[in-house]
Amino acid sequence: MTVPSRAMDKASKPAVLPAALRAEDAVRLISPASWFDPNKVQTGMGSLRALGLRPQLGAHALAHYGQYSAGTPALRLEDLHAAFSDPSVKAIICNRGGYGSAEMLNGLDLDLIRRNPKIFVACSDITSLETYIHDATGLVVFHGPMAAGDFARPNGVDSVSWQAALSQDRPWQPGPEAGLRTLKPGRAQGKFYGGCLSMLVASLGTPYEIQTAGTILFLEDIGVKPYQIDRMLLQLRLAGKLADVRGIVFGPMLDCVQPGNANELLDAVLMRVLAYFPGPVAIGLRSGHVLERNITVPIGVASELDLRNSPTLRFQPSVTCNEG
Repeated sequence: MTVPSRAMDKASKPAVLPAALRAEDAVRLISPASWFDPNKVQTGMGSLRALGLRPQLGAHALAHYGQYSAGTPALRLEDLHAAFSDPSVKAIICNRGGYGSAEMLNGLDLDLIRRNPKIFVACSDITSLETYIHDATGLVVFHGPMAAGDFARPNGVDSVSWQAALSQDRPWQPGPEAGLRTLKPGRAQGKFYGGCLSMLVASLGTPYEIQTAGTILFLEDIGVKPYQIDRMLLQLRLAGKLADVRGIVFGPMLDCVQPGNANELLDAVLMRVLAYFPGPVAIGLRSGHVLERNITVPIGVASELDLRNSPTLRFQPSVTCNEG
């Protein structure tokens, strides 16, 4: 498949909401990145059955290739395309992240995905697929729990947001227990967009570069030091990717600490690095790399971030995003 030009259509595609997930629906579990302990996915499948769903493994979901990959890029891509093309499959849930999903980008059959819009749930390394699929097709995707990760752990999934996000039939917002706290007050509206910070930065200079204009930008990661976050935010700024961002929401930034320094160092770094940024900034949204109760959030729907009083993030799937 031809690799798209960096001049790929930058006009935002109209949001395409997939059909809601219902009881007894079939969900396909695929492995776009690293391999994993097969016992974990069996546990995760049990959790999905407890939700009334019918999980099934992709043909090559348990493959193991090289030092860390779950199958060759061709086999991983085959499973992704098979899941989108199968009309009986109502949702695609990735098993785990790790590394490798970007190897699939130049082989994606975007026309197939456009013709068969359905729920796609992932996080971590698979941010690469999430953002490009949304940018290229308009399909709303979901950053949240994965089958061999959060679904395989006790209390690994936030059930309220899982149901609300995958229904997408009304406005909703994570509750106070979501962990959101204010770094810089204000109010902004825009398309909710983003994922794992390292993966977003890795897209820069490629044909799959993230499209951040008009967004509430969500940034989360794990195990990166504050100075590394400083560097990545500077790279986003120098690449022009923060120029028309309306507001920023960080995840819990698990283990993003500097040895020998207080945990508050990250807050201080973010406040300094983003001192110029005119919009509101929050931190702590428990989605992506988390210890428990992974919150499912939609990538590509209209949202409102209000940090004037109690921090609030509201998703409005029926509202057209204003990105002008």
